[in-house]
Amino acid sequence: MKTTIVEAIDYHKNDFYDISIYIGENPELGHEEFKACKVLTDTLKKHDFAVEIGTLGLATAFTATFDSGKQGPTIGFMAEYDALPEVGHACGHNLIGTMGIAAGIGLSKVLKETGGKIIVFGTPAEETKGGKVTMAEAGLFDALDVAMMVHPLDNYVKSGASLAMDAIQFEFFGKSAHAAASPHMGINALDAVLQTFNSINALRQHVTSDARIHGVITEGGKAANVVPDYAVAQFYVRAAKREYVNELVEKVKKCAAGAALQTGAKMEASFYEFSYDDMITNHTLSETFTKELVSLGVKEEEIFSQKDGTGSLDMGNVSQVVPAIHPYIKICNEAYACHTHEFREAAMSDQAREAMILGAKSMALTAFEVLTNKELLAKIKEEFKQQKQ
Repeated sequence: MKTTIVEAIDYHKNDFYDISIYIGENPELGHEEFKACKVLTDTLKKHDFAVEIGTLGLATAFTATFDSGKQGPTIGFMAEYDALPEVGHACGHNLIGTMGIAAGIGLSKVLKETGGKIIVFGTPAEETKGGKVTMAEAGLFDALDVAMMVHPLDNYVKSGASLAMDAIQFEFFGKSAHAAASPHMGINALDAVLQTFNSINALRQHVTSDARIHGVITEGGKAANVVPDYAVAQFYVRAAKREYVNELVEKVKKCAAGAALQTGAKMEASFYEFSYDDMITNHTLSETFTKELVSLGVKEEEIFSQKDGTGSLDMGNVSQVVPAIHPYIKICNEAYACHTHEFREAAMSDQAREAMILGAKSMALTAFEVLTNKELLAKIKEEFKQQKQ
């Protein structure tokens, strides 16, 4: 049956190539991925998946289900397809979305024999609002036995950690005045922002090494001779664990509150993007994926272990409710960083498309093991239970 899965993905690989190119050439920002959503769901429908578009009221989200009608585990594949401003698909989401449906389609060809269910989730806006956050909060992943996705990179890297993150905004309200004639009549909102940055810079001495706090000033006044009466700063607060992010956010809020007190401005704090939880890799599931990757021709010494999580993923929110993995597949030979023009071009290359097919096969074969090996699934679930405790 594994041969059937591999052959099915190979048989349709030109279709998958075309989809990845189409999405890559038509980049759409988060919650605007209408073209990507349509081409992915149209393909799933052709392969007898029952498709719901607009899941949870998210216009470009989808849920595609293939049910064997027999008892068995439920497998979740995650598809991402949003692009970045200006640089387009510089994170390779054109490959991720296509990999997700390719894995689901390949596995569906044996599901009547194995039993169980496949659900491909179309998860929009990973780069910003995090569609998986909304889906996880609504309980969409609760019925899954495992969840997986594969991300492109310049190397093969095992699934590891990611940083939990909160995105917090501080608005400061002061009082305008002529900066030369009557500065004493004003309350400088920009000064409050600058004091907030200074306080946070001092706070950085007293945080753990995994923590990251970085921000920008989005509003700082309109003219140099007018005391700014409105200023805004936005920060990402990250750390290895959600609990520590929660603690850090309270300290950052106090930095802003202190700045408001110093300057006389009023301050309002709000979260301007969704909160991402840290990624909990299920190592039993990860080892199974690595084994299948090797069975398809990748040398073990070419697959690296992730040392530390540096970015933040909404897949982290998925991993909090179901055993999950987020490994990386090699799409280029140069050490291109994600979110760059170079990585965007790499994600449109022949090498990237071949890697995409390899990633899809590895996910589908991993899922096959979960469907057919009860001892493996029990071990995966026991590990997840221990991790959550």
